[in-house]
Amino acid sequence: MVARWIEWLGERITGTPTAPRDLVQTEFSLILDVFVALVGPLRREAKPVWQHLTELYGRHAAARGLAAGEVVEEMQYLRELLIRHLAPAIAALRPRQGMALLLRLNRLVDRGVAMAVVGYTDTIVASLLPNGDDEPAPILDVDAIRARLAELKIELHRITRPSTRH
Repeated sequence: MVARWIEWLGERITGTPTAPRDLVQTEFSLILDVFVALVGPLRREAKPVWQHLTELYGRHAAARGLAAGEVVEEMQYLRELLIRHLAPAIAALRPRQGMALLLRLNRLVDRGVAMAVVGYTDTIVASLLPNGDDEPAPILDVDAIRARLAELKIELHRITRPSTRH
């Protein structure tokens, strides 16, 4: 699914100093992993990870040089990808269950879009304001994004791993 998402984005994912292709792939993979947790029984526990991850996604989009509309468009591709991938499973459910799942999916993507826009806007505003040295704050660097993605992956794993207690 990540390969398809990246394929749909085309030229935006060619790789730049602020957005190496492998970093974008890692980010998209984690987004999908968190989304899986959001539609399962651990959805309440996974929601904070989703919020932090999609906010980071928006911050990274700003560092990648995207426009605000492109951030929203990329998340809309995620929505379409999920619907296309899950359509056979949703169609196999009873109509009421299928509709509930589809509505939940859309609600989660909408929250992700909102948080991505928050992260994007915060980063753009911070880059315009002086940081005390009369210099604008730097836009996120690759190492900071990698480190935060690693933290979020660990948090997701902590939430979703089976309990070892008997």
